Amino acid sequence: MSRTLEIRNLAGLVTGRLDGEVAEPEVIRVEDGIITAFEPGPEPDLVLDAGGAVICPGLIDSHAHVVFGDWTPRQGTLGWIESSMHGGVTSMMSASEVHLPGRPKDRQGVKALAVAAQRAFENFRPGGVKVMAGSVIIEPTLEPEDFAELKENGVWLAKVGFGDFSPQADAAPLVRAAQEQGFVVMNHTGGASIPDSSPVTIEDVLALGCDIIGHANGGTTALPDQDLPRLFDAPGAIQLVQAGNLRSSMEIVEIGWEEDRLDRVVLATDTPTGTGVMPLGMIKTVCEISSLCGMSAPKAIALATGNNGAVLGVEQGILDVGRPADLFCCFRPLGSSQDGPLESIEYGDIPGIAAVVVDGEVRALRSRNTPAPDGACEIKEKNG
Repeated sequence: MSRTLEIRNLAGLVTGRLDGEVAEPEVIRVEDGIITAFEPGPEPDLVLDAGGAVICPGLIDSHAHVVFGDWTPRQGTLGWIESSMHGGVTSMMSASEVHLPGRPKDRQGVKALAVAAQRAFENFRPGGVKVMAGSVIIEPTLEPEDFAELKENGVWLAKVGFGDFSPQADAAPLVRAAQEQGFVVMNHTGGASIPDSSPVTIEDVLALGCDIIGHANGGTTALPDQDLPRLFDAPGAIQLVQAGNLRSSMEIVEIGWEEDRLDRVVLATDTPTGTGVMPLGMIKTVCEISSLCGMSAPKAIALATGNNGAVLGVEQGILDVGRPADLFCCFRPLGSSQDGPLESIEYGDIPGIAAVVVDGEVRALRSRNTPAPDGACEIKEKNG
């Protein structure tokens, strides 16, 4: 039997598209986790009274270092993924399980780690967050045929930049082998981030030709300023992260904006890493890009939602009929000088999240992490 949800009493809908559109539907109608209409239907099983909130697509963190369970060995922290959901994150992509203690580097061990992580998170969604895990680390021990085997086992992500290559550009043949099998491949960019890794220069980036230029603003050490325009000569999405260099992020956004190539820019956190655990890392980055670069809040949100969904080839990230009902309801933070949540983002203030929905299921109401919202959402059961 299908389960229906209607979200009512909303002040606006940020679509997640780069055109910065804010729609004004009467309701959001959801059936079995999918948006089916923007108009009322038969009485639903559940009503979410948004209380005048603005609805935004759930944020997609395209650079998270998951390992196993909701645990990060780098910071010794439990529950960080579920905590990120309270910051509006409804999906995250593994940028490799590189922080696993004793990480294997032999051919079979590298493949086994990716398959095990993919399998584990296929059956485990902390706080409802969709975790795209099992990002195989491209090591010299791998062979081109390994990617076909991995694809058959459900692995479709890969990361290059931590393997024992010198220079890292030498991994290019294996990157091509992965891409031929439909893998989304991300590269490390900038200075070395962990022991036994090496820097990835702009020449490496261009030679690797990955689908995502991971932390193009540094993770945490950025490329030289003169190399930043050349990022747009590479084919991949240009990823800006909270754990990177904010000044470099602003430079990259300016280049993309001037050249009308903001569709190439995506946002992520690159956490948990040495910079720590940041449950509000995604929404904080949206606020920084919007307020410091003079970008409208809906457009900045698109860099963290629709743009990420496009490069990953997933349906989430855009709020439209036929898409997953992954979203959050937000208000201006209590005590804000601004008139609403979008204005607050443009001012640099993190909005107050009052509800998070994943696949049409309300996973949280008032966020335990954001500032208190200046409003509230309420759940009303059928016949309740």
